[in-house]
Amino acid sequence: MNQCPVHFIQHGKLVRKQSRKLRVGDIVMVKEDDTFPCDLIFLSSSRGDGTCHVTTASLDGESSHKTHYAVQDTKGFHTEEDIDRLHATIECEQPQPDLYKFVGRIKVYHEQNDSVVRPLGSENLLLRGATLKNTEKIFGVAIYTGMETKMALNYQSTSQKRSAVEKSMNAFLIVYLCILISKALINTVLKYVWQSEPFRDEPWYNQKTESERQRNLFLRAFTDFLAFMVLFNYIIPVSMYVTVELQKFLGSYFITWDEEMFDEESGEGPVVNTSDLNEELGQVEYVFTDKTGTLTENNMEFKECCIEGQVYVPHAICNGQVLPEASGIDMIDSSPGVSGREREELFFRAICLCHTIQVKDDDDVDGPRKSPDSAKSCVYISSSPDEVALVEGVQRLGFTYLRLKDNYMEILNRDTVERFELLEILSFDSVRRRMSVIVKSATGEIYLFCKGADSSVFPRVIEGKVDQIRDRVEHNAVEGLRTLCVAYKRLVQEEYEAICTLLQAAKLALQDREKKLAEAYEQIEKDLILLGATAVEDRLQEKAADTIEALQKAGIKVWVLTGDKMETAAATCYACKLFRRNTQLLELTTKKLEEQSLHDVLFELSKTVLRCHGSLTRDNFSGLSTDMHDYGLIIDGAALSLIMKPQEDGSSSNYRELFLEICRNCSAVLCCRMAPLQKAQIVKLIKLSKEHPITLAIGDGANDVSMILEAHVGIGVIGKEGRQAARNSDYAIPKFKHLKKMLLVHGHFYYIRISELVQYFFYKNVCFIFPQFLYQFFCGFSQQTLYDTAYLTLYNISFTSLPILLYSLMEQHVGAEALKREPSLYRDVAKNALLRWRVFIYWTLLGVFDALVFFFGAYFMFENTTVTSNGQVFGNWTFGTLVFTVMMFTVTLKLALDTHYWTWINHFVLWGSLLFYVVFSLLWGGIVWPFLNYQRMYYVFIQMLSSGPAWLAIVLLITVSLLPDVLKKVLCRQLWPSATERVQTRNQCLSVEQSTIFMLSQTSSSLNF
Repeated sequence: MNQCPVHFIQHGKLVRKQSRKLRVGDIVMVKEDDTFPCDLIFLSSSRGDGTCHVTTASLDGESSHKTHYAVQDTKGFHTEEDIDRLHATIECEQPQPDLYKFVGRIKVYHEQNDSVVRPLGSENLLLRGATLKNTEKIFGVAIYTGMETKMALNYQSTSQKRSAVEKSMNAFLIVYLCILISKALINTVLKYVWQSEPFRDEPWYNQKTESERQRNLFLRAFTDFLAFMVLFNYIIPVSMYVTVELQKFLGSYFITWDEEMFDEESGEGPVVNTSDLNEELGQVEYVFTDKTGTLTENNMEFKECCIEGQVYVPHAICNGQVLPEASGIDMIDSSPGVSGREREELFFRAICLCHTIQVKDDDDVDGPRKSPDSAKSCVYISSSPDEVALVEGVQRLGFTYLRLKDNYMEILNRDTVERFELLEILSFDSVRRRMSVIVKSATGEIYLFCKGADSSVFPRVIEGKVDQIRDRVEHNAVEGLRTLCVAYKRLVQEEYEAICTLLQAAKLALQDREKKLAEAYEQIEKDLILLGATAVEDRLQEKAADTIEALQKAGIKVWVLTGDKMETAAATCYACKLFRRNTQLLELTTKKLEEQSLHDVLFELSKTVLRCHGSLTRDNFSGLSTDMHDYGLIIDGAALSLIMKPQEDGSSSNYRELFLEICRNCSAVLCCRMAPLQKAQIVKLIKLSKEHPITLAIGDGANDVSMILEAHVGIGVIGKEGRQAARNSDYAIPKFKHLKKMLLVHGHFYYIRISELVQYFFYKNVCFIFPQFLYQFFCGFSQQTLYDTAYLTLYNISFTSLPILLYSLMEQHVGAEALKREPSLYRDVAKNALLRWRVFIYWTLLGVFDALVFFFGAYFMFENTTVTSNGQVFGNWTFGTLVFTVMMFTVTLKLALDTHYWTWINHFVLWGSLLFYVVFSLLWGGIVWPFLNYQRMYYVFIQMLSSGPAWLAIVLLITVSLLPDVLKKVLCRQLWPSATERVQTRNQCLSVEQSTIFMLSQTSSSLNF
């Protein structure tokens, strides 16, 4: 990027230089399909209307074209000479990372030394990293360069997410570190106690030198302590971390390779952005999901509009396609009169004019206006799919939006082209929840058209059939449709001039510009006349209801966080089975708070949900229960703000704990009218509650990024609102339905595999080092090793590493279909069940027991001075090799006993590792290696195998070591079986039954023959 050539204007000519040499104030020329080298103030373009189209996919993932506007007084400068004569100064805010906010102003000086001040906003700013489209060239002045550009300021990375398994690993490691220090300390103390008598301290065969006798006692003790630390350090499973990272990296490919999670329609498959959280997918307790585009398709279909109480149903339109069952306009009530016809046309004009849609023709963008017939082939582009659905819908009612050219909007009113001058746009924002345009008709009449949510439009209406339209809006909302209200007012010239003055003063402000604009909009958008309302359907995604039902059966609580109105969101929740018909809905909304105080409402709800449960609170994983009353909570953004608001004394509000207690006892929660920041606040509130549950957030739009980053696991849906959510998430999936398999199958498998890997590593290292600890009691605490150096080095690297790695990649204790069919199996591994302290202690004690069997079994066999067939006595290295051989076979067979899913790869690696150990030992002890200064293992392994007692000891010790674990598995499976074990038993019975039937059928057919 910094070495890219850039064209800039110097002394009226184009000069080429590298982008890293750009300075603030340089005027740059950018051509079509080029990337902007820095943040630019848009001066002029090759398009006559002073606009350009830009894509910002590399910045926010949005692939749609965005329109930017040149400064009004400079858009006529099209040549290098014109630009060079420009004299202007720019004032702007300090660099900040917000991509969608910019405040500044430009003062343009003319030849007569008079100046004009124009406001600068985000619509005038071209960001570094964005790409110029459908525009031959533009001129812009560099305003932010280098690390001050908005793109560079967004480089900072998010906080590192760590899984619960990783935290457990670290806790276990600290325990083993304490064990290591304790072992070294015990051995050091016992060594000096044992050597307190002179004849033990200085035996005749190991007399000390004078310098050794004069050494400081504490220095000698410290040296011995470090020597024991080195001797026992193998108990710390350093290689476990390497294996875990390898398992996570390789295991993540199973998600991307899953053909069932590939969406044929979009051609998209799942994406893994981080492999560090694979096992966290198997521990999710709360799912926070967006509604629009996540639970629904974000595929808007214009259903109807209500004008003055009249309901209009056009041809069914969906994404520009006319559905076959369409049949003209159905006017449910009687035909409107003359005044009604005027309001009807005003309504359709408002829909055609009040939007930010771009029109992209099939031909050249800058070409002539299309004929009325060909105008229907125009492609509407907008960041809001609602706007496109509305404009396409009224197109079937006879009003077609053609284009915006030279600040004039053209619409086709049946057969007549109407032109309106676009005077002002009062942009939409999530606080006002409405937008307005001020236009001037060809006859000189000035209109303000306003479109927005019913809650933001109705309070500003002074005329119109409010009651009839409100009833229709509420009816459509209950049906799950997205509703918008449309209003207008006529402006006289004096009113418009006052509005211009008010807006200009707000736009030119460098401090608090947004606040002043909001105040200006409040003054302008009042005393409106209500025209009607629209209804758009956003259909539920395929299998969204099945997915939510499966998640609830798995004990996962599902919360829906949306910016939609309560009635629409509640209807969607019923459709996707989040709420059921017997669910008692509890409301914590603004409407409720108008009647009672927040304190009273919260305590009333608390009494309601706790009355049925008595003193018992619902278990977090009980999901939907038949013996408990089913509650659903609805809360809106305003009520949440009051709950999150701190008290006047600065302390944290106790309302949060009361709110959390209510939520814990509800099967589902719906949060409506939520701002993006409030979504993140909800996730953080649950994440930091006293239970510290694992949270997952899923969404598809830029407004969901904050909660995706806040949750333990963030999942982006590759939807129609761009890829910003998918790019900022840990995982991305094409559809919401794929969440079911990702959690219940992949997450379950990942957690089972990695938990066994972690516990097994600690177990086999205890088996490995504890005999070394015991050996010190029999060698005078001399730091003598029990095993050969080669065995010490290769134990974790070669002998035992591949079997557990393959197990952690391929193990399936239950089949994938059974996990999808029985979502309740997810509860067996919930709350880090397989890495709790009780399980960890069991594995550690099992390792200690096996180590005692290895060591003392071999010791008692050697106690009677076992000899070989040639009369030689077994020595130190033979004893250590026998212990190591028993240990190798025991830990490998232990893994074989835990394996449920056998493939040829498992067999090859498991038995191959044992074969490799035997072959290596034969070569290591059967050849004189020239590069070794010692040959202490020469012929040791072969000599051991030539002894009958050694073979007997190996078989007996392996059997005794494995017996307790086998007995424990059998007794637990018979007396206290888990849900997973019951499914395993049932599957085994079915497979045996099928095999028996097959054999009987084969026998019967052979007898008939």
